[in-house]
Amino acid sequence: MKEVSVLIVDDSRISYTMLKNILAKTNFKVCDYARNSNEAVEKYQQHKPDLITMDMNLPGQNGIETSRRILEINPQAKILMISAMKDAQLMTQGREVGISSFLQKPVVPYEFIDTLLLLYQNEFNTGDLLIESYIHPLLKIFQNEIMQLYGIESKMSFHENIEKENTITGTAVIIGLTGNPTGRVVLYAADTVMIALAHLMLHIEPDEKLNDEDAREAFAEAGNIIVGNYVSQIDDTLKDKDMRISPPGMIRGHKMKIVNLKMRSFIIVAVTDIGELALSISFAGGKE
Repeated sequence: MKEVSVLIVDDSRISYTMLKNILAKTNFKVCDYARNSNEAVEKYQQHKPDLITMDMNLPGQNGIETSRRILEINPQAKILMISAMKDAQLMTQGREVGISSFLQKPVVPYEFIDTLLLLYQNEFNTGDLLIESYIHPLLKIFQNEIMQLYGIESKMSFHENIEKENTITGTAVIIGLTGNPTGRVVLYAADTVMIALAHLMLHIEPDEKLNDEDAREAFAEAGNIIVGNYVSQIDDTLKDKDMRISPPGMIRGHKMKIVNLKMRSFIIVAVTDIGELALSISFAGGKE
């Protein structure tokens, strides 16, 4: 990806420095910094940046009004609102003006970079939009949730599954994706790995007996948490998406076939000290 210019609008030099430092080793390059509404409009016209980060609380006109002024100049301007407040009313006002996405302070570095990447890819359609917009964020969420749920580190890899079906042995949690886009997520692992993960999640000693039903319910809940957090991030980042998840279902068996007809499918594998945990995500209709 070529260098992408970013204009930071924030009345706090500390906030500006934090955002600038996050972007320092990326292809996002800060072209300038504005402290108030008039400066923001002036520097937008001067630099014509690819992306803008906009603080809500600016002296004089606030971030929403400043965004309105910039969007009157260029209705296609991509603006990321970053504010200490992130309530429904603020987001509704921002979307009515035309603000592209929202994050809450203090920003999480990977979420900040991912959000800028999604906004840029969505606008200029460079590279494979499906992978950049949907798979890369899922990789990071999957890894983070494994640490949060189980307290273990993992190494991630992914590949596109070009086969018409995926063969699974063990236990699988199936969660449907509805809205835009539609699809399906399958979290699966060997039974021995599933049981070991349930012990960690439920804080049960490894040598303590765990009944099969509790282990399966823990695995289903983990899938629900992982996919729910993923869908929430996509919906927050891409304003024209409205993804939802269906209640999880479970299957268990040997060499089960998951069919991927008319779907573009990816497999993410998390390698941990207790075994592999895999996640398959498929989108209806192939490439967007």
